[in-house]
Amino acid sequence: MKFGGSSVADAEKITNVAGRIAVARESGDDVVAVVSARGKTTDSLVSMAQEISSNPNPQEMDMLLSTGERISCALMAMALHDRGHDARSFTGSQAGILTDGSHTKAKIVDIKADRLREALDDDQIVLVAGFQGMSREHNVTTLGRGGSDTTAVALAAGLDADVCEIYTDVTGVFTADPRVAPEAVKLSTLSHEEMLEMAAMGSRVLALRSVEFARNHDVPLHVRSSFKPEEGTWIVKETPAMEDAIVSGIAHRSDEAKVTVSGIKDKPGVAADIMTALADRLVNVDTIIQNVSADGAADLSFTVPLDELKTALEAMESLRETLGIKEISSDDQMGKVSLVGAGMKSNPGIAAKMFRALAAEEINLEMIDTSTIRITVVIPRRDVERAVRCLHEAFDLGTEAARRASV
Repeated sequence: MKFGGSSVADAEKITNVAGRIAVARESGDDVVAVVSARGKTTDSLVSMAQEISSNPNPQEMDMLLSTGERISCALMAMALHDRGHDARSFTGSQAGILTDGSHTKAKIVDIKADRLREALDDDQIVLVAGFQGMSREHNVTTLGRGGSDTTAVALAAGLDADVCEIYTDVTGVFTADPRVAPEAVKLSTLSHEEMLEMAAMGSRVLALRSVEFARNHDVPLHVRSSFKPEEGTWIVKETPAMEDAIVSGIAHRSDEAKVTVSGIKDKPGVAADIMTALADRLVNVDTIIQNVSADGAADLSFTVPLDELKTALEAMESLRETLGIKEISSDDQMGKVSLVGAGMKSNPGIAAKMFRALAAEEINLEMIDTSTIRITVVIPRRDVERAVRCLHEAFDLGTEAARRASV
């Protein structure tokens, strides 16, 4: 069971979550609960660091940021003790979460869950501080954005859990963001692959890395509300029935930027040099397009998260002389909209229908990217919400989701 920051934001909410954990334990299940930092605690810790240093040391930032989840963990244990349950809290390192040494963006490399198994064997409720682990050099590390989701899924895999329940402030995964498309409805099931595409393309219900972990280790996920007892959305291994729905949902992002590198030589190795420079600076590159002109020069365009634009431009400037780059330009007013559905791979014409719907709204497409179960368009940020609404209507997703739930 994983509970996000909004679920443990104050004493009343911690008490509520403790009740959910207690009910699960009283039903006969062994329970491991992962908790995030309370409310805006992490933001406050970042602000504290910035008051002291304009460029905080990453290792010390991890030491600082890991305290937020530890506070939540200890308070949750206290709440469970008051309910008469034997609960024990663990930091990420005590829980045996081993990571690489990439401070503030560490990746889990192994789970040594012996202490957790011992606690479960002693009939204890196990509470684990999310978002953190320990490197092989015995340093505290944090897992980056959505790290508590990743903690929970990794522990579920390591302990061979029946299910990993992700509790949030929404009741599940919807066909689109209900704040943008009010007619969006909750999906009863999604495949790991569909959820992976939706998370990558902007759905903020689950962190991308947690879904990757769940897919790789075949962990069933259940996304549900911390405040309502109803069923949420199950995310499981793909079944043939999932292809009955051509499109399952729409994801979007409004915090994208596009970088274009012009006048580079059209020869092997140039794109590799560009992508290596970005990877070395931990820039997440998504959609990539290269065009070659008649004179043999090439233009390469790619998208990056808006908050990584400055780093991406610095990386390109470092290559200007080496690669003979003539011009580096960027547009920080971009967004993405994606159609996702397992049924796309066996149903032609989805892209045509999508592009017709956007054309009817006079929405210009800057870039296009596809996978077997996803079509993504890069468009001006001002058009993103309008695109989501028109596509939700064009593919009648509200009706289709309701039909799937009734089957």
